Amino acid sequence: MALVLAFGAVLLLSVSLSGVAARTVLSTALMFLLAGALIGPGGFDIVDLGPEHAMVAQLADIALFTVLFTDGQRANMRALRENWTLSGRALGLGMPLTMVGIAVPAHFLAGLDWPTAFLLGAVLSPTDPVFAAALVGRSDIPLRLRRLLNVESGLNDGLALPFVLIFLATAKHESSHWTQVLGELLLGLVLGFAVAALVALAWRSKILTAEPRLQPLGPVAIAIVVYACCHLTHANPYLAAFAAGSTLATLDPVVAERFEPFGDLLAELTKFAALLVFGALITPDRLSHLGWQGWLLAILAIVVVRPVSLLVSLVRTQMPRRERLTAAWFGPKGFASVVYGLLVLQSGIPDNRLVFDLVAVTIALSIVLHSSTDVPVARMLRVEPPDNLPTGQPDPGQAVGNQHT
Repeated sequence: MALVLAFGAVLLLSVSLSGVAARTVLSTALMFLLAGALIGPGGFDIVDLGPEHAMVAQLADIALFTVLFTDGQRANMRALRENWTLSGRALGLGMPLTMVGIAVPAHFLAGLDWPTAFLLGAVLSPTDPVFAAALVGRSDIPLRLRRLLNVESGLNDGLALPFVLIFLATAKHESSHWTQVLGELLLGLVLGFAVAALVALAWRSKILTAEPRLQPLGPVAIAIVVYACCHLTHANPYLAAFAAGSTLATLDPVVAERFEPFGDLLAELTKFAALLVFGALITPDRLSHLGWQGWLLAILAIVVVRPVSLLVSLVRTQMPRRERLTAAWFGPKGFASVVYGLLVLQSGIPDNRLVFDLVAVTIALSIVLHSSTDVPVARMLRVEPPDNLPTGQPDPGQAVGNQHT
């Protein structure tokens, strides 16, 4: 119950300060991360959570699935086709460059052998735009930029998994099964598309109609079915989530539009819960024993490797320079890296704890940097944060009007 109480208290505080956060560098994501660190073993030890705790992996998995499903509904097939040149470059060139760019300093700075170094590069290659909400969630940000960040992050989570499994098998001196990994990826795409498509087409009949107040629960039901089917069949749940969301937005945009406000809130709740639990894993021991080499590696991964890799992939595109720089900077590490880092920790390879600690520090640093710079970057794009947010006080005009009715 202590964890539930902490979550409720921090949620209340973050909602109350969300107006301030929308105009400043204050970040709700950062508040949950810090709160988790305070209540965890490295703080006041109110909640006893370790990386091996089953709830950690489950929360991260559910949060990532929920975020990808809602992101997929912002990227229908038309949006994917229109933006595929930029997204394809980011995924086909920027992502491999990021893996290599992290693996090389990981070998020389952290002393990891080459298979484990490339494993770390694969774990940290996915991106997560939920920590840049002032950009991805704003309709007044250039559409091309939002779609690039959204599609890239929606697909690279699932695409990174086969590389994680292959390098993990290599580090364990086992043979990797390419056909099995490829089959899980394809099965995830097929499941996500098939379930969403069948339901969306069925909803076109005159018999299957939903009353407006229950319509947002339709996509929730689709997400639950897809999630369960993926775990029963070992299909890739992350590609399935994005495929299901995108398919539903393509075939039934009305339902997707009705679901969006509810879906965004659902994704926020799961994200905040996962952040609180993840923050409890950040202890002084985990931060101190890495030394300057580990911290330098984390800084290089965020400040140098990701920006340079994406800028190289976007060379000779029609994207304005300011938008290219913004896309290059916003490559935050998120829930996919948490899930894959936990997979490495539970694998039993020689440097499993070192890899997880490097992943944890990099993610924590990424959350601090990216979630606190989204508003300044939005201003650089000449988009001002909202300054007319409602308060708890009644509107004077509305109060007067009510007195006359």
